[in-house]
Amino acid sequence: MTKVMPKGSNTPLTKVDAVRAVLRWRVVPGAPDVDVSALLLGLDGRVGSDDDFVFYNQPRHPSGLVRHRSKARIGDDVTETIDIDLALLPTEIDRVVVGGSVEHGDFDEIPELRILLFDIAGGPGAEAIARFDIADTTGVTALLCGELYRRGGGWKFRAIGQGYSSGLVGLATDFGITVDEEEPAATAAVAEAAPVTEPAPEPELVIPPPPSHPPTPPAPQPAVEPAAAAAAQPAASHGYGYPPPYQQPVLLPEPEGFVLPLQGPQFQGGQR
Repeated sequence: MTKVMPKGSNTPLTKVDAVRAVLRWRVVPGAPDVDVSALLLGLDGRVGSDDDFVFYNQPRHPSGLVRHRSKARIGDDVTETIDIDLALLPTEIDRVVVGGSVEHGDFDEIPELRILLFDIAGGPGAEAIARFDIADTTGVTALLCGELYRRGGGWKFRAIGQGYSSGLVGLATDFGITVDEEEPAATAAVAEAAPVTEPAPEPELVIPPPPSHPPTPPAPQPAVEPAAAAAAQPAASHGYGYPPPYQQPVLLPEPEGFVLPLQGPQFQGGQR
């Protein structure tokens, strides 16, 4: 059975080695989006280094024992998750705080906000161990939803619900995270003062396609002019349909005693 927890209460996590802390809320038009985060704290209540802050931009602790998971849609609700391997955390980690933040607006615009704690060993579909409904969030842009802390050799979960008006930056710096908000502007100023000259692009090598066939050699030029060549050709070289240029025939003298034979169709009929 899921234990419904009021603000400030706690519950022991008996025989639980790894938990899944799920922040869940109802989607409504125009409401801000929520990002979940986790801070691994020592006995002094502060992080050992910036690596102990697990959130969307640093989704995995170097140890691999605390992991941020992407958002998921369940009907009209959205969830975002932090997985924590409690049994394997080194002893210098005394607490793991689970927080949430919004970039625009505040948590009062987000309906049905709650944190649910699951035993990962229960598998998908298992009932939550605990549930804490978060309220009184007017003007809050970041909040501590709950924390897992060591007690008597085991772990407990406490419902916190403490809000910040300074957003994720305020929440992170409160536990010793170094946040330099001026760094992007300084980087931009350096970029303007010393622009980087990009090298000129190298010319592209253009390879023409190979020809489809060898080029045709030019036709040989005639040794003589066409008119002179035609005049030099004898008349016999011209065939029917291509008469030579007209020339006056040369008549040879008839030999002595030469007589033409009788010709004509009237003489041909009598020959057999």
